[in-house]
Amino acid sequence: MKRSFILAGAGASALVLLSAACAVDPESTEESVEESRWKWPTHGHGGHTGTSSSSHSASSSSHASSSSASSSSHSSSSSSSASSSSHSSSGAGAGTASSSSSSVSSSSSSSSSSGGGTVTGGLFTAKNPWNTAVAGETKSSTSDAIINWLSSNGGWGGGAMQMDFSITVLKADSSTPLKTFTTTSSFYTPDCDHVPFPLPATGSIEGESGFECTQGGDCHLLVVHTPTNKLYEMWKANVENGTFYGGCTAVWDLNKTYPASLRGDGCSSADAGGFPIAGMLFTPDEVASGEIDHALRFILPNSRIRGGDVFVHPGSHTTESTSGGADAPPYGVRFRLRADYPLANLPSEGARVIARAMQKYGMFLADGGTVALTGESDKYSTHKYADMDIDSHSLKALAVKDFEVVEMGALVSYDHDCHRN
Repeated sequence: MKRSFILAGAGASALVLLSAACAVDPESTEESVEESRWKWPTHGHGGHTGTSSSSHSASSSSHASSSSASSSSHSSSSSSSASSSSHSSSGAGAGTASSSSSSVSSSSSSSSSSGGGTVTGGLFTAKNPWNTAVAGETKSSTSDAIINWLSSNGGWGGGAMQMDFSITVLKADSSTPLKTFTTTSSFYTPDCDHVPFPLPATGSIEGESGFECTQGGDCHLLVVHTPTNKLYEMWKANVENGTFYGGCTAVWDLNKTYPASLRGDGCSSADAGGFPIAGMLFTPDEVASGEIDHALRFILPNSRIRGGDVFVHPGSHTTESTSGGADAPPYGVRFRLRADYPLANLPSEGARVIARAMQKYGMFLADGGTVALTGESDKYSTHKYADMDIDSHSLKALAVKDFEVVEMGALVSYDHDCHRN
C-alpha cells in the first residue's frame, strides 16, 4: 500500500486542508476546559483542545495549563460524511488529488507531478511497535478488568466510536526552507526539540485554513522532510504576522528503530503519550489499497485514562489531567479488536479495512480527548472517504467490549522529569 502526501515545497500552489470528513456530533465534545488540556505540574505539555484534546508533560520548571475545548475547526452533523468532491493542486511540485472509484481497490494510486510522491508501507521504514503485527500476541491478564472498567465508565468519548479526519501530513522537499521558530509556553525542555522546522510555503495546520492558529485548537503541524527522511511534529504551531511560533516539537527519524521508551521515559511529544502522530494515522489511500499495515491512534477523555502518574511502554509519558481508576487504561496501552468480531456488521468494505488493521496491529492510547479514532484528511488524497462509504460514524458499531488488551509490560512510574534517550 502507499501513503500519499501533499508536496508543500516553495513552489507548491495554495492548499486549503480543512476536511469535510472531520464532521462530528456537536454533543460529542463533552470535556470541560480543564479536562481538555494537559496539566503540567513540573514538566511537559499542558493539553490539547478540540475533539483530539490531550495532555502533555511540563518542562523542568512548573507550568500551569489553561485552555478551551474547541470543536470549531470541525463541521457538526448527526450524519457526517467525508468529503466527496475531488481536488487538484497545480504548480511546481504540487501533487494532484482526484476522486477515483467508489469501491475499495487492491492497490492505491500515488500522487503525481513534479516532486510529488508517496511513501510505501507507511511512514516508518524501520520496525517499531506501531508497525509490528500483534494478531497472535497473548491477551493481557489485565484485559478483562481494563475493558470492563472502561465500558462501565462511559466507554469511548461521545458514547460511541467516532473518527476525526482533520489532520493532514505535509511533505517538504529540498526547496522547503527550514525555519527557526519562537517557543511559547507550550514548549517544554527537555521534552521538546528546538530545531529549525521545515515550513512549507503553502498548507495549513490542524483545524485551520492556513498556518495561523486562530481557533484555540491543537493546531498540529506535521511535516515529512523527504531529504532527511524525518518526521517533524509540532503542537500549537502558529504563524502570525510573519513570526513562526511553536509549542512542543518532536523530530522522528523514520529509519530508526526506537527503544522501548521511544524518545525517553517521562518525555512527551506533540502527543501526550509520547508517540509519533503521523505514524499511526490511517490514510484514505491506505484504505483504498485494502490494507493498513500499522497500528492506529486512539484517544479517550482524561477521566477515562488511568491516573496516578503511570504509563506503559511503548508510551513514554502521562499527565496530571488523567484521573481514571486503577483498572482504567493507561497511556501506551494497545487495544486489539477481537479476532472473532463479525466484520459483516460494519457498513462498508472501507470500514472493514480499518477494522482489520485493528485486529492485526491494534491501536495505541496516545492522547486525551473525545473523538476516539484519527485518520488523515482526504482533502488532497487520490481516494476519498465518501467514495469508500466511510464517514465519521462508520465504526460506531465497535463497542469497547469488542476489544481486548494486548499483553503489556509493567507500569512505569512518571517522576515528572523527561529522561531523554
